[in-house]
Amino acid sequence: MTLLRPVRPLRPVRPLRRDLYAAVAAALLVAAAVLVGRYVYTYDDLIVGWPPLLGRWDPHAGPGTPAAVLVAAATVAYGPAVAARLSWRALLPAAWGASMAWIWSLALIDGWRTGVAGRLTTRNEYLTVIDRWHDIPATLRDFTAHILIHSPDNWPAHVAGHPPAATLTFVLLDRIGLGGGGWAGAWCITAGAAGCVAILVTVRALAGEHGEHLARRAAPFLVLAPAAVWLGTSADAYFAAVAAWAVALLALTVTGRSLWWALGSGLLFGLTCFLSYGLTLVAVIAAAVLLLARRGVRQRPVLFVPLLAGAAVVPVAFTAAGFDWWEAYHLLVTRYYEGAAGVRPYGYWVWANLACTVLITGLATAAGLRRTGSALARRRDDTVSDETVRLAILVAAGLLALLVADLSGMSKAETERIWLPFALWLLPCCASLPHPRAWLAAQATLPLLLNHLVATGW
Repeated sequence: MTLLRPVRPLRPVRPLRRDLYAAVAAALLVAAAVLVGRYVYTYDDLIVGWPPLLGRWDPHAGPGTPAAVLVAAATVAYGPAVAARLSWRALLPAAWGASMAWIWSLALIDGWRTGVAGRLTTRNEYLTVIDRWHDIPATLRDFTAHILIHSPDNWPAHVAGHPPAATLTFVLLDRIGLGGGGWAGAWCITAGAAGCVAILVTVRALAGEHGEHLARRAAPFLVLAPAAVWLGTSADAYFAAVAAWAVALLALTVTGRSLWWALGSGLLFGLTCFLSYGLTLVAVIAAAVLLLARRGVRQRPVLFVPLLAGAAVVPVAFTAAGFDWWEAYHLLVTRYYEGAAGVRPYGYWVWANLACTVLITGLATAAGLRRTGSALARRRDDTVSDETVRLAILVAAGLLALLVADLSGMSKAETERIWLPFALWLLPCCASLPHPRAWLAAQATLPLLLNHLVATGW
């Protein structure tokens, strides 16, 4: 008598292979950007030392090396299990702390001075102009007069390139006794790490019945984000966190929480627009939040009253102080093309910027985005859960904002830091990936290699 063996269910090989194909395609995009940037263009064309990144080839190690390896190994080994078992209230501070540990350790690979304290004190950065803000109201009234390169006492590139709330943040830190590059770097790292918590809150609020499950699966990927290389200590890390919390508070409001959250969301949205001109594109992500919670919006239209009232506070305050946002923006566009942007070729950067995005989000995100696209394409299929589709819409909004910024031509190079506020919203797509430890290992390996082999500009 012949015994029949039980039939084993077929393993989902095809989706796994497609994930790997997406990751390989992303890696090839980076390789193409490196090769074309190094062998087709010159430094005078691109004005970056290690295209597509602003940096230079410089293999090195530092005091942060052992800590970075330890944080990476611990998160890969235990991150998914810990994220699944902790209570939600405990998970959020744990994710914030782990993210800070990851960012700090990566930054300290370059040492305290180069990696943290000196980042925001270089000639193009905010701390070089602190002494010019002794009279804040007068400086705000006169701010636009110093944006253009040929204007008297023109602002350094980053000061000129952002609305004054960016510089004013560091001025106020100095006024309360937290002056210097060390405190400024610590501020950016602490705030930047909080961005991952805001995204977890948003995913849980919006993704539906099982949103918390997806947020828990995404948590280790947000902690081990390759973007951590530039979250420590670029001011864009701070901008990204403010924008992320504006969205998170909006998500809490539209899903039935207190209307006070709407006021807070509006305040942060207003501040976001006065930290960076390009962050007006966060409105795309906010629109996705309203779309996903449209039933709650219809039931509570009153939420727009505190939301809009809050959003008006910062613009009204700066306008009353004499700063004209629109005038400054148009002057910035002129300044932008007076500088490196007038030289950098759009034909290279329009796709090389996307290679930078791969480097700040990782190969796992490329695979996750493939699954995001598949979920949206099959959203009416019964095999695709509602929460998966809702998460895909949120991620797609972040990707759309990033692509609009890319096509605008106002982000030619340095997008590894400039696009942090958009790129962080791509990371939750990793929640859909099987074998999370393997993908987390790939995520951790990338920033470890980058920070040890390349001396980045931030």
